[in-house]
Amino acid sequence: MRVLLVGGGGREHALALGLVGDPAVEAVVAAPGNPGIAGVAELRAVDAADPAAVAALAVEVGADLVVIGPEAPLVNGVADAVRAKGIPVFGPSAEAARLEGSKTFAKDVMTAAGVPTARAYTCTDAESVGRALDEFGPPYVVKNDGLAAGKGVVVTSDRTVAEEHAQECGQVVIEEYLAGPEVSLFVVTDGEAAVPLLPAQDFKRVGDGDTGPNTGGMGAYAPLPWAPAGLVDEVMRDVVHPTLAELRHRGTPFAGLLYVGLAITAAGPRVIEFNARFGDPETQVVLALLETPLAGLLHAAATGTLAEHPPLRWRDGAAVTVVVAAQGYPAAPRTGDVITGADRAGVIHAGTRRDADGTLRSAGGRVLCGTATGPSLAAAREAAYDLVRGIELAGSHHRTDIAAAAVDGRISIPD
Repeated sequence: MRVLLVGGGGREHALALGLVGDPAVEAVVAAPGNPGIAGVAELRAVDAADPAAVAALAVEVGADLVVIGPEAPLVNGVADAVRAKGIPVFGPSAEAARLEGSKTFAKDVMTAAGVPTARAYTCTDAESVGRALDEFGPPYVVKNDGLAAGKGVVVTSDRTVAEEHAQECGQVVIEEYLAGPEVSLFVVTDGEAAVPLLPAQDFKRVGDGDTGPNTGGMGAYAPLPWAPAGLVDEVMRDVVHPTLAELRHRGTPFAGLLYVGLAITAAGPRVIEFNARFGDPETQVVLALLETPLAGLLHAAATGTLAEHPPLRWRDGAAVTVVVAAQGYPAAPRTGDVITGADRAGVIHAGTRRDADGTLRSAGGRVLCGTATGPSLAAAREAAYDLVRGIELAGSHHRTDIAAAAVDGRISIPD
């Protein structure tokens, strides 16, 4: 099988490692890829958000499967263009990807499907924003209605900050705050059958103790030792299957990766958001524990044969990833700094570039991820931080508390 992988971030590096580890894969071509991916795949230049360009490249490289990593290409219809060429593609249509592209659309689908989620209002002016903030009270949850690279959500007790974010975004979804630990659940689906992966937890705030602004994610771990028994079965029953059924009913079946972001509240799991692709950095830890060949699983979803796929197999132990971010991230990340210590197993490239002379430099806000597995969560955590300590990047920063509360048994679900 020849696989074309679209994207160039940390998620795609993790996907590339999983794909090349599948014995059925003859070659992986990544477009545009990154210096880390270059170690295991051929890189090709492409505008990942250009449907015609990606479809043409898929034909050119003789792809048997196209895997689309980021959300923007999906919302732009890249999967549709590839399917029109008769090539299996892992990723939903543009219409189905509206689950991530529009918070309002996602809420409408959840309401129609009876999915447990926060009450919410779509607001387009200061008056409607004010009414919604009055009704829900602090902490205020204000979400950009469209794509915002994981940074479009503000959760704050400061009314002024909430109002300013709403004004900057234009159309927003304001919803009630859901109290409880958060969980990311990835579900592989062909539109009918659905297979859950291991639940993970990521860390959105930039600083230790969940302080500072939201980011695209500063680290993650899996599995979750504190998760309630039966959590995945409950989410599949009450969230995933009703959502997929509603999308089929609308004539826009969702095939690809359905990311379910959850809060585990006193009343049970509640959906915070849907995404239409693998999450970053949770992908790094979930795929590190997946023993089942990845390409075969994604191909089954892309060809409507997921119901025939064997049950998933998982490695024992745990995985942790810690993001190394550039100085100034998330507000104004500095790029172009020299990186050393990154060319080691377990270091995932997210925002890097390589000079002609081989010098590795930062090229984004989230630059690298130290990703490690271990027989226990504590061992995996220590191994991940060992990797991070070996990376040198001027002005960089990382959280020091990734998975710490889970290791110490300090995570609890509200009564």
